[in-house]
Amino acid sequence: MTEFRASGLQPLLDRLAALAKAAGIDAYIVGGTVRDGLCRRYTPDLDLAVTGDALAWARSAADALDGHFVVLDDESAVARVVLPKPAAVAYIDIAALQGSLEEDARRRDFTIDALAVPLAGSGARQVIDCRGGLADLDARLVRMNGPDVFDADPLRLLRAVRIAAALGFDIEPATMALIRERAPEVNRAAAERRRDELARILAIESSYGALRLLDEARLLDVLLPEVAESKGVSQPEQFHAYDVFEHSLRAVEAVDAMLATHASFGGWLSEDLWRHFEWRRAELTRYFDHEMSEGRSRGALLKLAALLHDAGKPRTRSVEADGRVRFLGHADEGAGMARQLMRRLRFSTREIAFVEVLVAEHLRPVQLAQAGEAPTRRALYRFYRDLGDAMPAVLFLALADAAAARGPAMTRDGWSRQVAYMNGLLVRSMEEEGIVHPPRLMSGQDIMTVLGIPEGPTVGRLLEALEEAQAAGEVHDREQALALIRGIAREGSAGR
Repeated sequence: MTEFRASGLQPLLDRLAALAKAAGIDAYIVGGTVRDGLCRRYTPDLDLAVTGDALAWARSAADALDGHFVVLDDESAVARVVLPKPAAVAYIDIAALQGSLEEDARRRDFTIDALAVPLAGSGARQVIDCRGGLADLDARLVRMNGPDVFDADPLRLLRAVRIAAALGFDIEPATMALIRERAPEVNRAAAERRRDELARILAIESSYGALRLLDEARLLDVLLPEVAESKGVSQPEQFHAYDVFEHSLRAVEAVDAMLATHASFGGWLSEDLWRHFEWRRAELTRYFDHEMSEGRSRGALLKLAALLHDAGKPRTRSVEADGRVRFLGHADEGAGMARQLMRRLRFSTREIAFVEVLVAEHLRPVQLAQAGEAPTRRALYRFYRDLGDAMPAVLFLALADAAAARGPAMTRDGWSRQVAYMNGLLVRSMEEEGIVHPPRLMSGQDIMTVLGIPEGPTVGRLLEALEEAQAAGEVHDREQALALIRGIAREGSAGR
């Protein structure tokens, strides 16, 4: 028989086994915990199914482990114990066993998730396989646990893709056929749950492969119709290797490589990127790992922005008299589409604003250097001002866009030049503090006193004009600041 070993979890499992024995209940490790353990993958949570009063035992376990007890589903008796940090896992999900162990396994979504391991005992524990999950693990297959599993929860359509992509498995042919047939039903699942599955897909190291599989399963068109609009939309071949849809997927692939935790996965895209950005590696790693909402990092949202950055192109495509194809205003159009999509999926206001800025400004870094000269101090000031905290992500998105545009034609030298330029923008933001945050020479109250005007938007506009002039190197002291403010005020009066 197959044995389940979880050395990192062993002390926690032994403690829980003792608590279960004391309460006189049978408990089993189930679901993704067993699957991931057998695949030697890290799991952030622990899933348990127990006999008896699951909620009461979960509450007592929370007390014993100094954890926080949360009821997830009162009717089905499902609770969560959130453990204090540091811990072997972030939380433990505890559910009442649905009938016998065999009956409980039959209700689970996929055969590889229907495995169970008795909590009792210590060391190696025997795996109980009621549905052929071990054979499917060996064959690297995601197989439905029966044709009715998607009736119980249509979100399982997305879960199949996410699990297969995360594990590098195939979806068993009959399962894939049913997913393709039932794809439109995925929207029956609550928007928040669809959002969370999408976020988990974007958190996978190879999100590109997951999105490919999502498209093969006909789920991408249903979940993200804004992206599906770009299929078959051609682009000028002198600038783009792919159509808009393929380009968008390849941009996600580039972000995967750039954020890869293993250099072997990212190849020279990752290697050369971090050779230039090594001086900020730790800060940038924390930046992209930071969760803007629970379970959704900046890195995952950057991938979403990469997928959506050209979503506005189908709606703005035009052909000039000379045959030239244009996409005027596509960045702003795409930002609006991203906002609409993310609102539909119930992303937070902060997340929406972040992705919206990335999509709207993804051309900005390249536009700064279009004249072939170094960006001016004024242009850099406006760039840093407008992008704010999103600036590093916009630089990475611009790089992903460039890599996807060139496709196979992108050379290592060409990539290195692109990276060096983006790194230079970040260097200047750090070295030239006067550009990003010029020292305050006058306050709003000073301006109101000097000009004899009341509080209002005019004061804010004058402060902004002063700060920009300082960043541009045109104003250095208070006397020059006064002259500038008075001059702008006179011009405003003359124009009325």
